[in-house]
Amino acid sequence: MKYLRSDVLSAACRCSHDFARHLSCYTRLAEPKGKYDAVIVGGGHNGLVSAAYLQRAGINVCVLEKRPVVGGAAVTEEIVPGFKFSRASYVLSLLQPHIIADLELKKYGLKVYIREPTSYTPMRSCKSGGPKSLTLGRNEHLNASQIAQFSQKDAQAYFHYEAQLGRLANVINKMLDLPPSDLLTFFEAPSVWRRITSAAQSRPLREAAQSLLSLGPELPALYEFLTAPAARILSRWFESEPLKATLATDSVIGFMASPDMAGTGYVLLHHVMGELEGIKGAWGYPEGGMGAVTQAMAASACAHGAHIFTDTEVSQIECNSSGQAIGVVTSDGHLIKADVVLSNATPKVTFVDLLPSGLLPETFQTAVQGIDYTSPVTKINVAVDRIPNFMADPCTSEHCIMPHHQSTIHLNCEETGLITDAYKEAQRGCISNRPMIEMVIPSSRDPTIAPPGCHVCLLFTQYTPYHLAGGKAWDDEAKEQYANKVFDNIEEYAPGFKSSIIGKEVLTPPDLERIFGLTGGNIFHGAMSPDQLFLCRPTSVGPTAPLTPVPRLLLCGSGMHPGGGVMGTPGHIAARIALKTLGLARKI
Repeated sequence: MKYLRSDVLSAACRCSHDFARHLSCYTRLAEPKGKYDAVIVGGGHNGLVSAAYLQRAGINVCVLEKRPVVGGAAVTEEIVPGFKFSRASYVLSLLQPHIIADLELKKYGLKVYIREPTSYTPMRSCKSGGPKSLTLGRNEHLNASQIAQFSQKDAQAYFHYEAQLGRLANVINKMLDLPPSDLLTFFEAPSVWRRITSAAQSRPLREAAQSLLSLGPELPALYEFLTAPAARILSRWFESEPLKATLATDSVIGFMASPDMAGTGYVLLHHVMGELEGIKGAWGYPEGGMGAVTQAMAASACAHGAHIFTDTEVSQIECNSSGQAIGVVTSDGHLIKADVVLSNATPKVTFVDLLPSGLLPETFQTAVQGIDYTSPVTKINVAVDRIPNFMADPCTSEHCIMPHHQSTIHLNCEETGLITDAYKEAQRGCISNRPMIEMVIPSSRDPTIAPPGCHVCLLFTQYTPYHLAGGKAWDDEAKEQYANKVFDNIEEYAPGFKSSIIGKEVLTPPDLERIFGLTGGNIFHGAMSPDQLFLCRPTSVGPTAPLTPVPRLLLCGSGMHPGGGVMGTPGHIAARIALKTLGLARKI
C-alpha cells in the first residue's frame, strides 16, 4: 500500500529491478536448466548463503525467487521516487563475521556504516531542569553520565550488566553454528568412546561445550536469560524506568509478548550478540540499504557459477514414489530436477503449501500446524523532506544531523508499562494508541539513499494484530488510521514531522505475509519462544532441522536453528548438511 504526496521529489537512483538485471548477466540463461545438484526455493538471505557456500564447494546450484528481486525481507526498493528503502529488515549486526569473510561480501560491494550512539530515548515531558533524553552507545563514560540523570545506582550497575551480557552472548554465539543433529548424535551414542568420537568430528559441538564450560558460576545467569521474563531480569539490575524500558525493547522485537512474559530474556540476548567490523554488539547501516547485503551474497554465488532466477515461483516440491524429493515444479509447469532441495520458505509454506498432501507423517503434520507465527509488527517506510527535529535535543541548525539521528530512536518507551499496555491492546485486536516505535534514519549515515536534504525514516512498530477486532480487515482505511496514530505520536516528540512527509508505505502483518512470504507476518519464520528454539525449531517432532521427514529435502531459512534475523547461520548449516546428504566430505 503506497501513499505519495503530489509534489514528491525525484532523484536518480538505482532500484531493486536494476539489481535483478545485474544478476542476469551472471546466469546468462533465459530459464533454468532441467537438472542441478541443488535447487533452493526462495532467494532470501539464508538461501543465498546456502547457494554461495555450495557453489564454492563445486555443487551446481539454482536459486528460484518469486519476486522480481532476490533478498527476501532484506531488500532495497524504491517505494517513493528518489528514496531507497530497506523495505522490511532495516539494520545489520547479526550476520556472522565468518560468513562475511568466507563469501567475500566486501569484495562484492558490501560497505557498512557503524552507528554511534546506538540508542536514543527522548522524553515527552519532564520536570523543569530534569533529564530530557537517554542516549546510549559504546562510550562507557557517556553511558554512565546519561544514566546518572535518572539513577546513580543504575549508572554503576550498567557497566557490570553490559559485561555479563557480553559474556553470555559469546556463549550463545558459539551455539549458533551447532547443528542440533550433532548434539543428538552425541547423546544417542551407545558408548563413551562413540561420544568422544562424535565430539571430535564436530567442531561446533566442541566449541559450544568449551564456551559453556567457560561460564563457570555464571551458568545460572545464562539459564535465567533463556527462560525468564526480560522485565524481571532488568528490574533486578536497574531501578530507572527509561533505562529498563529502552533495554526491554530488544526483548520483544518481532515477538508477540510483553517484557514480563517468559522467553523475552532470550530474545533480548539474541539481539545483542552481533558483531560488525570487529566491534562486539555493534549495529550498522549497509550502504545502499539492506538489499546491498543480499546483492553481495547473490553476486558472490553467481561469480562462482550459481544460477539465480527472479520472477520464478515454485508451486510444488516434486517427490518420487518413495517419497524422496527429486526437484521442484515452477508455476509455469517447468520441472527442475535436483539431487537435493533446500527450502528458504517458512516451515508452513514448505510442508503445507509446497509438498504433495499425504506425504508427511501425521504427527509431524500436526506439529507443523501448531507452529506459532503470531506477529506484532507493522513496518512503516516514510520519505521526509527534512531531518526530524526532537524537542528533547533540538537541531542546532536547519538540516543539521545530530548524533542521535543515526541511532535507534525509541518512542513511547519512557516506561515499561507503555510497552505492556500496547501489547494488551493488540491482544484484544485493537490498534494501540501508543505503539512501541523504533525509528531509524539510515540516510543520517548513508547519503546514497535519499535526495540531498531529504531522509528515509523507517518505523518498526508494535503491537499490531494480524486480525483486527470485530472482523475488521487491514484495508486502506485501517492502515491510514494506524499510520496517523503513529505519526501523531512522533509529532509529540518531534513537532513538524507530519508536515515533512513526502510519501509512505504501511506494511501490516498480512502485507508482510503476502509480499515476502512471511507466514503470519512473522519476521523470524516463527516465534522465538523457548518452545520453538534449538531442538524444537521448527518442531520437536521428526528429524532435527535442517533435516526433514522427506529425504533430500532440507530447510535453510530462519524457521530452523538458530532462528531469525539477518544472520546467515541457518543457510550455512543447511549447506553443510546438504554436502553430507550428497555424500561429500568437503568442509565449508
